[in-house]
Amino acid sequence: MIFFASFAGSLIPSAHAAEAKKTYVIGTDTTFAPFEFQDANGDFVGIDMDLIKAIAADQGFEVRIQSLGFNAALQALQSGNVDGVIAGMSITDERKQTFDFSDPYFEAGPMMGVAANNDTIKSYEDLRGKRVAVKTGTEGATFADSIKDKYGFTIATFDDSTQLVDEVKAGGSVAYFEDYPVLAFGIAQGNGMKTVTEKEPGGSYGFAVNKGQNQELLQMFNKGLANLKANGEYDAIQAKYLSADGTAVVGDKLSKWDVIWTSMPAFIKGMGLTIYYTIVSLFFAFILGLIFGSMKVSHNKVLRGISTVFVDIFRGIPLLLLVSFVYFAIPQAFGFTMQVWLAAIIALSLNAGAYVTEIIRGGIQSIDKGQMEAARSLGVPYQTAMRKIILPQAIKVMVPSFINQMVITLKDTSIMSVIGLVELMQSGKLVIARTYDTFTVYLVMAIMYLIVITILTKIADRLERRVSRG
Repeated sequence: MIFFASFAGSLIPSAHAAEAKKTYVIGTDTTFAPFEFQDANGDFVGIDMDLIKAIAADQGFEVRIQSLGFNAALQALQSGNVDGVIAGMSITDERKQTFDFSDPYFEAGPMMGVAANNDTIKSYEDLRGKRVAVKTGTEGATFADSIKDKYGFTIATFDDSTQLVDEVKAGGSVAYFEDYPVLAFGIAQGNGMKTVTEKEPGGSYGFAVNKGQNQELLQMFNKGLANLKANGEYDAIQAKYLSADGTAVVGDKLSKWDVIWTSMPAFIKGMGLTIYYTIVSLFFAFILGLIFGSMKVSHNKVLRGISTVFVDIFRGIPLLLLVSFVYFAIPQAFGFTMQVWLAAIIALSLNAGAYVTEIIRGGIQSIDKGQMEAARSLGVPYQTAMRKIILPQAIKVMVPSFINQMVITLKDTSIMSVIGLVELMQSGKLVIARTYDTFTVYLVMAIMYLIVITILTKIADRLERRVSRG
């Protein structure tokens, strides 16, 4: 009887088991090691990543991590495209006006780093008349701004932590300020930097949600954090990435060939996605171009005016601004969420569609007007004459321009990394955040872009010759 009851109970799921776990979209930076970065397997790891996953497991919900970059993550939170942000985010009074924060989960503090071979910068006094690099929104940026007048230096602001190191290596700045674990991680990775000052007092990191929203998620984070601290898992997560004295815990330094080899799957996947987004965007761009291009050569002034406005708007707005407006501004204004891939395709399609419109207009108008007049005099309807006489000839003229637009759109996909779209450029940024080997990663990506664009150009050239002969 007991066996039967147990067996029957195993077949009938409990109400709790039957209830699907709620999934929250969590925005993050993933270029802020050791708090958030991507490992060689493509998994998001780090103190923040392990912490939010452990809290989710403890509290019975699911998380979907969206890599955006710090500034983009905050904008995505404000627009409602993500439910919360965990990205080494300092709790400040100013931010409390916009966001609700969890209990603090890490005590931070900024430090100054300089090039390992720099023996002239030993204190803040040595910064007088020089330039230093900071990352937007960090403790380091706040601290540098608070002492810049006293020590007479200027500030250059960047979006990624790895860019600070690259800026100092390039000689644009003599030093950089960064939160001490991030700075220590880079030095341990052999990024060519060193510290010359002690850690300054800093604020605390917290998990953030929009003010007055997702309070259940915030409460679960606090409860889970308390549970992890009580059972020792919180300390274990920190010990995985930081030693007791605050220095970084990292594996063996990878050689350049190891960096290339371990990162190649990410590069190949990124290039595949780059080509995919290019093809999809050009498909919709061609439809838009065909519609508005036909309108632009129409005899109807209203249609020509609408087409002209379309071209002027989407050819006149920079693509970076356009995709930011589509992904951040529109959802915030109208109260809905948008997927990153959808925002990227919309922006790329509108931008390329404006140029394709002009390509089609130019191709149609390049055909002698006498051909249309002759067709019309023979009683051929305008649409039929356009479809069977004008367009077949115009396409031959348009092909070189279409090829050029294809190459431009493929390269423009790299701009989509600002909203966290994972394509080749974003894949490279994630690798750099882990390895600090900027030269090798950018060189590999440049070669991959060159190979793919060359292949596509050769294929398109052959297609052009075949069309011309036809």
